[in-house]
Amino acid sequence: MLEALRQAKKAYTLGETPIGCVIVRTRDYEGNELKPQIIARGYNRRNTEKNPLAHAEISAIRKAAKALGDWRLEGCTIYVTLEPCPMCAGALVQARIDRVVIGAMNPKAGCAGSILNLLTEQKFNHQAEVTKGVLGEQCSRMMSGFFAELRARKS
Repeated sequence: MLEALRQAKKAYTLGETPIGCVIVRTRDYEGNELKPQIIARGYNRRNTEKNPLAHAEISAIRKAAKALGDWRLEGCTIYVTLEPCPMCAGALVQARIDRVVIGAMNPKAGCAGSILNLLTEQKFNHQAEVTKGVLGEQCSRMMSGFFAELRARKS
């Protein structure tokens, strides 16, 4: 999660909402344990790219799929500083991510338990294990600080 926070700081520096993530591969497709390795990083770039799809998770999923040469990210865990939105939660299910580790929850748009939980929906053909609150205070403080600065600049 510390590396995900570093990615969020990159977004913050660009004036983007500070959301960051990393994808870590922990096992191969045969189920053999691997030494955990970061295979992709991402941070929010919606305003920079003028693209509503430029979320941290989408960027990291794209990079991880390229690194593995497969769209299936089984054997991978994503660490993300803010609870995924509906688009990102759906993409994590589609990518077959095994585990989602979340820093801060997102009561206005989160789809890993706040509004909905798309990651564990039994009607889908894949569910991810979800862990919440990892370095949650640090992740929340970064978000709160960003929006406080934004409001101060607008005043």
